[in-house]
Amino acid sequence: MSKRTYALMAAWMVAIIYGVTFTIAKDVMPTYVDAFGFIFMRVGGSTVLFWLTALGMALANPSQSQKIDLKDFPRIIAAAFFGVAFNMLTFFKGLSYTSPIMGAVLMVTTPMIVLVLSAFIMKEKMQRQKIFGIILGLAGTLLLILYGRSMINAPNAALGNFLVFINAVSYGFYLILVKKLMDKYSAYAFVKWIYLFGFLMVTPFGWQEFQQIDWPSVPFDIYWKIGFVIVISTFLTYLLNLLSMRELKPTTVAVFIYLQPFFASVFAIGLGKDELSWVKIGSSLLIFTGVYLVTQKKVKPTESKGFD
Repeated sequence: MSKRTYALMAAWMVAIIYGVTFTIAKDVMPTYVDAFGFIFMRVGGSTVLFWLTALGMALANPSQSQKIDLKDFPRIIAAAFFGVAFNMLTFFKGLSYTSPIMGAVLMVTTPMIVLVLSAFIMKEKMQRQKIFGIILGLAGTLLLILYGRSMINAPNAALGNFLVFINAVSYGFYLILVKKLMDKYSAYAFVKWIYLFGFLMVTPFGWQEFQQIDWPSVPFDIYWKIGFVIVISTFLTYLLNLLSMRELKPTTVAVFIYLQPFFASVFAIGLGKDELSWVKIGSSLLIFTGVYLVTQKKVKPTESKGFD
């Protein structure tokens, strides 16, 4: 298989994991752990995992270790802010105020944001095929997550929705910033630094809430859900996202956000918490069609080879 195929497979895995994470994280917050306390554990645990992984790889193959140029640290710090600290703080706090469904609605604005940012910052062409694919995916996702749903478990939906939207904008900036780092370094060389700086940024917000956790009253299933968010939803997905971005454009990676509500519904149906309907089937077709259009490379005519 080609590198692009592996990159697309990684993006699919991220969409599946994030689709499940909406429900799992909501089970933890805010009943057992407040949002910022959860972020402190999530970023802190992932930072340890990234540094241990980088150390293990350096010991196994010292010739492949890379040093970060000092001039690239400002970009790494900015990526840590937009991709870890500000991104996670606004998302988890927003999710604690609103419902997972509405959170998913607002998250699908990310591909639109990335498309616009890529056009202005990276001078990426606004191809009609990609724009049409994003619109199809947006339509399918909104139909899927809005039909037959009600606003439940949302103590402050307006504030929560605003924070989740800010998170989507922040993540869009992160995808743009980290692309240049991916072109220069391996993912393991700089992601440990992104998380270290991100952990330093979230500590002032999360330390107090972390100390307030009543661990003896936390059920066993909540422990494994916290572990899932740290190891799978954070450590693994960030590596998969970075690996996919080596071969894919930020707009292509971002469009896979459309699949998250789809996989969240599949997860719920599998647990008997939801049922299949024609609306869900039609929505899924729109989503997959949109993803297909955005991920397909433009075929260049033979006579104009080398020209885009």
